Amino acid sequence: MNSNQPKNFALIGAAGYIAPRHMKAIKDTDNKLIAALDKSDSVGIIDSYFPETRFFTEFERFDRHIEKLRRLSLSKESLDYVSICSPNYLHDAHVRFAFRSGAHAICEKPIVLNPWNLDGLQEIELATGRKVYNILQLRLHPALLALKKSIQEEKKPHKHQVDLTYVTSRGSWYLSSWKGDESKSGGIATNIGVHFFDMLFWLFGKVQRNEVHLYSPTKASGYLEYENANVRWYLSIDESDLPEECVSSSQRTYRSITVDGEEVEFSGGFTDLHTESYKDILSGGGFGIDDARTAIQIVHDIRNSKCRPSPTSPHPFAKNKL
Repeated sequence: MNSNQPKNFALIGAAGYIAPRHMKAIKDTDNKLIAALDKSDSVGIIDSYFPETRFFTEFERFDRHIEKLRRLSLSKESLDYVSICSPNYLHDAHVRFAFRSGAHAICEKPIVLNPWNLDGLQEIELATGRKVYNILQLRLHPALLALKKSIQEEKKPHKHQVDLTYVTSRGSWYLSSWKGDESKSGGIATNIGVHFFDMLFWLFGKVQRNEVHLYSPTKASGYLEYENANVRWYLSIDESDLPEECVSSSQRTYRSITVDGEEVEFSGGFTDLHTESYKDILSGGGFGIDDARTAIQIVHDIRNSKCRPSPTSPHPFAKNKL
């Protein structure tokens, strides 16, 4: 295929929350979505982007269609990329499906739940010549790029003091869905925190210490020491954790990161980061398995650690819950 021709994409998990951002990214980069899969048929959003997309609710029929396209390798319909927005525990299986289909994979985070599963994917990458790219969109956020540059130029003799707080209210449906099943989602630190832990590693260097202070299905908190920062973190889906200013203005999400007591404003600018991620991948960049490895290890360790009694550096939101 000529490099100037549109690339052909398939999408797994088309009914999910994040899927429309992938559809938009495919559209914004002048490419085509030729097939999509989801066991739910509530995917009318596809009409806003690619009304001609072949849609399937059964994996077997989707697989048969993709295999037909693969065999017709000279066809303009041959597949280039599979975008993966399925539940976390299915990601690596769907990445392998993409490779078997002769396509690269663009996968939502986390690529896998356990670090050792990354090794298996790397072996298949080498065997097939295909690659999996992870959506680590915070690394492309303008405000965070500016912060990274500032940290590198400043070269402080001591470690930065960082507080990360993320409260994103979810109703009772959340714990009844696959997201509430730790064996499928990896639990709260993995499901809503993995991209923040990746961001912190990207900003502040290697992990030197990882303590867990609080861990439950709805909230988690702990302490991470990086090469260049000490980080207190708090994650929650519990509406009662929202600060008063959010409650009074009917906001259901609170996102904050402070570095040495100063707030880093990065609440805006999220909507186009998937498109920027796709542009980066399609131009020869993108973030692969080695980029994702540290954050996968962090959330695995959090999930499998015992809570530290009487921690010396608890996050302010966690103090009255320990």
